[in-house]
Amino acid sequence: MTEPATLSITDLRAGHGSVEVVHGVTIEVRSGETVGLLGRNGAGKTTTLRAVAGLCPQVQGRISIGDGDLRGRTASRIAASGVALVSEGHRIFRSLSVGENLRIGAFVRRRNSSGVAADLDRVLELFPALRGRERQVAGQLSGGEQQMVALAQALMAAPRFLLLDEPAAGLAPIIVDAIYAAVTRLRDQGIGILVVEQTVERALRECSRAYVMESGRVVLSGDAATLAEDHRVDAIVLGGTPGSGG
Repeated sequence: MTEPATLSITDLRAGHGSVEVVHGVTIEVRSGETVGLLGRNGAGKTTTLRAVAGLCPQVQGRISIGDGDLRGRTASRIAASGVALVSEGHRIFRSLSVGENLRIGAFVRRRNSSGVAADLDRVLELFPALRGRERQVAGQLSGGEQQMVALAQALMAAPRFLLLDEPAAGLAPIIVDAIYAAVTRLRDQGIGILVVEQTVERALRECSRAYVMESGRVVLSGDAATLAEDHRVDAIVLGGTPGSGG
């Protein structure tokens, strides 16, 4: 189990150059819970994740784990602090082997590399489809298997919080089920997870709480069961009437 903590994103404003994409977003993720981030394409979800991970050039507000302020740190220092981002589209090193990809994930632990071998065994146990294929070129794997490599690579950094940007996009249903089964196990191990998911029903089934974004702002939030009964969620995410009253 990871040490209990809270990832707090407070009044986050983020963008690129002179264009602000995220306008005053506040989100909280606790250890051992899966939190959904919903919204239409262009709502600011990915920019939010990238800002937390230190990959967005223009950031204001506060991003912290406990009392430790992450804003202004480099992406590598944020990763070393316990935040790992898995971007959309299984972005891995396709010309390298599966094993090399996983060892790259542990790079941020180079000053404290104890336990890397044990963690490698744990991630292969989490994704049994990868076991025995450590020497295979990652680009030869199926799209679903490459996504498993991307998740496993992030886990090799021993994160306390995992940011997932549409981890199931474009994958076959059986692979989606396997990915979310792994997410559930990680949550049960104490990792806090913030997941961007386009499928409202899936997100609210997998998450305990969720935030709904529209035009760079959080317009709805609450526990998953309550949001599942709120007709405004589908309207906002699927592109109906904007979230009046949110």
